[in-house]
Amino acid sequence: MTRHIVLGNQSLLVNIDKWLQIRDIYFPCVGQENHLGGHAQKVGVYVDGRLSWINDQGWERRLGYKNDTLVTENKAINYEMGVELTLEDNVYCEANILLRKITVKNTSDKKREIRLFFYQDFHLYSNRIGDTAVYQMDHNVVVHYKRSRYFLIGALKSNKKEEMTSDIDDYSIGQSESDHYEGTFRDAEDGILSRNPVAQGSVDSTVAVHLEIPGESAQVIYYYMTAGKDFQEVYRLNDLVMDNGPENLLSHAEKCQRSWVNQTTIDLSGLDPVIADLFKRSLLVIRTQTDSGGAVLAANDSDNLQFNRDTYSYMWGRDAALVSIALIKAGFAEFTKPFFRFCKDILWWTGCLLHKHNPDKTLGSSWHPWVEYGRPSLPIQEDETGLVIYALWKYYEATKDIEFVRELYEPLVKPAAIFMNDYRYPNGMPMNSYDLWEERRGIFTFTVSAVYAGLTSAERLGQLFGDKTTCEACSDGYSDLKELILSELFDKEDGVFLRGIQYEGGDPERKTIDRILDSSVYGIFEFGVLAADDPRVVKTMEAIEKRLWAGERGGIARYEDDYYRRQVSDAPGNPWPICTLWLAKWHIAKAKEVNDLNRALELINWVAGCALSTGIMPEQVHPHTGESLSVAPLTWSHGEFVDSIARYLEKMAILKNPAEKS
Repeated sequence: MTRHIVLGNQSLLVNIDKWLQIRDIYFPCVGQENHLGGHAQKVGVYVDGRLSWINDQGWERRLGYKNDTLVTENKAINYEMGVELTLEDNVYCEANILLRKITVKNTSDKKREIRLFFYQDFHLYSNRIGDTAVYQMDHNVVVHYKRSRYFLIGALKSNKKEEMTSDIDDYSIGQSESDHYEGTFRDAEDGILSRNPVAQGSVDSTVAVHLEIPGESAQVIYYYMTAGKDFQEVYRLNDLVMDNGPENLLSHAEKCQRSWVNQTTIDLSGLDPVIADLFKRSLLVIRTQTDSGGAVLAANDSDNLQFNRDTYSYMWGRDAALVSIALIKAGFAEFTKPFFRFCKDILWWTGCLLHKHNPDKTLGSSWHPWVEYGRPSLPIQEDETGLVIYALWKYYEATKDIEFVRELYEPLVKPAAIFMNDYRYPNGMPMNSYDLWEERRGIFTFTVSAVYAGLTSAERLGQLFGDKTTCEACSDGYSDLKELILSELFDKEDGVFLRGIQYEGGDPERKTIDRILDSSVYGIFEFGVLAADDPRVVKTMEAIEKRLWAGERGGIARYEDDYYRRQVSDAPGNPWPICTLWLAKWHIAKAKEVNDLNRALELINWVAGCALSTGIMPEQVHPHTGESLSVAPLTWSHGEFVDSIARYLEKMAILKNPAEKS
């Protein structure tokens, strides 16, 4: 369940799997409508009377990106057939166009005709009902459409303006997944397509490009797809390809991506080049997973749909806030502004964020009930509300952009502050909400620490505008909260912080204690409740490092006996990159000498080792094999990696400079 390649411009997102198949096409919002739903778009080669799709056995596939860009450097080699393909893919930065430059090499010593086949299996609006595919002879292209979603497919054999014309040599449009029709990919088996020009309902298409290539020679072709909301738009983008040429578009997109990622304010010169490259790769991946409207999507790997009939293609306020903090620290504060405006627009009328949201700001699916102990209750994770306000303070700290904060103060900060101050039991503790793992309801160390950070941040933001009433409420709230954390959530018997507690029936006198060791209690130092070198924090984090270490291969599990996608019984759970990086952050935060950072770097390197060959990071990995599990990329994993590297380098600079240290 991984996507080895992600390409996108914050409106069109294209995912490619390890077999070099396009598996997801999201448009016009990142994560909103998947027009493939995991069904494969694939490339085939016909030569010497034989057809082979490059996802078949017999092909050697190598996947990668060019450094500092989203341009792919993918190869597919079939030694038996004597064919080698190099695929350079990208999504254009300024328009919704997928471009594929394919270099076809004939590795035999004789001239041969090589035919390339491109199979399109759209499920527009994520279903197969009422689609249409049509061949347009006047432009020599194929268009798939339904309602206001249109995808145009074209091919070119030349990049020269005077020679440029659509070069689809053969085509077939037909039925699929209905009656006895498997799909038009079957039509390609004899190397000749039927040229059926239209089909409706459950449809697919295949187009072909025929090449005559001398022995030991290569030829370049370009496959492209434009995405729009009507015929006029996809044809306008088709004209853009023709007028500018695919090479110019590919070159411009590459320059835009390289320029953007190298705007980072983090000096990477002292890092291992592999880690530095992964830092930049993470920034580029985060950008592809962020919609232009501000939603930072958790993950857009549609294979997860097969697991629970839902996806990770939602915005959780918590994940998005922490990713935004990483971007701010890396020098991309301006990029996060749409996220904060998104949060302003989705804030629930009571002043909190609900569970999760779609990129169009509608409420996402949820399994959290609106009732508890026979009374109405909010199905929230309160840490999400606190962390958004905390992230906004980080934005202001980095930019001093008071006018942007002013725009958000009344509609976002103030109601969130009032909510966090009011949503408490009589003793001052935050009321029950769901934990960050979305598995249990109660009062959790991570959540309460995040609320503490939210209240302190709201007070600081309120001071900018002289809002004494809100500031006093926040101050009273977080002052009480710190004392309650230490008295209610610290286990004096074991000397560590509890995962959480629960007041039965909402009664603080009837308390249930959750002593399961959970990596998320790192929040106690992360969000400023206590210092990283406080003895209570030290003992807690040492316990996490010892008891949640996932066997010989290592990495930190979420918590003891974690059941989610559990693979083996001899580890506390599957190790997660984000949890491992939380431990690294603790080692960074408490470091007093340069050598104290060694363990943090070891943990960072462990996480880097979890990345796929393309730099894509998963949610979790197998404790024994390191195989990616669940979704990939997980945006949060990339965000935590960026944040950890930034903190590591910042602390290294301080420790190496005694004057700055003092």
